[in-house]
Amino acid sequence: MEPREPAEEGLARRLGSHRDANGSSLRGQAARFLNRLGHYDRAVYGSVAQLETPLLDEPLRRLSRYANHSKPWLVVAGVLALAGGPDGRRAARTGLVAVGTTSLVVNQPLKLAGRRRRPDRRDLGVPPDRWVPMPSSTSFPSGHSASAAAFAVAVGDLLPALRLPLRIAAGAVAFSRVYTGVHYPSDVVVGALAGALLGRWVSRMAGRLR
Repeated sequence: MEPREPAEEGLARRLGSHRDANGSSLRGQAARFLNRLGHYDRAVYGSVAQLETPLLDEPLRRLSRYANHSKPWLVVAGVLALAGGPDGRRAARTGLVAVGTTSLVVNQPLKLAGRRRRPDRRDLGVPPDRWVPMPSSTSFPSGHSASAAAFAVAVGDLLPALRLPLRIAAGAVAFSRVYTGVHYPSDVVVGALAGALLGRWVSRMAGRLR
C-alpha cells in the first residue's frame, strides 16, 4: 500500500472512530492537534535544512551513511568483546541483543503502522551536499536512531563509564538523519525513545538472567 503523508492524518482517522462522553466525535480535535504537531515537525525540519554549517556537511553525511546496518555499534561491541574482559563481553552481548530487538520492533510493526513517506528534501530545502541515498523504507520512526539509542542505553547501564560517550554518539547519529534530510524530527525522537525503552528492558533482563 502506498505510504501516507502526513502520518498524523491516518492517526486522526483512527481516533475519529471514538466518541467522548457527550457523543460528539473526537476526530476534529484529534486532527487539529495532530496537524499542529505536523506543522511544528516540518518547521523544525526546515530550520535544520536552513542551517549554514558547511563544515558539518561531510562529517554528518559520512556518519549517517556509516550508521547503516548498525555498523558503529557492531564495531564498539567487537572492541568490548576483545578488550573489555568479562564485563565488556557481557555488555557487548547485551548491546547487540538490544539492537536486534529494537530493529525487529521498529523496522517491522512500527514502520508498518506509521507508513509515513520520506521527506521531499529538495522541496524542503536540504542542500544537496548533505544528501545520502534516500532509504526505500517508510520514514516513521527512525530505525537508525532507535538502534543507536538501544545500544547506548543497554551498554551504558552495564558500563557506566561509557554511558556519556555512547549517548553523544547516538545523538549525533540521530541528528545526522534529520540533517541529511532522510527523516523528520519526530521520526528521530520517537525512534530514539523506542530504542531507549527497549535498550533499558534488555539490560534489565540481562541483569536478571545473570
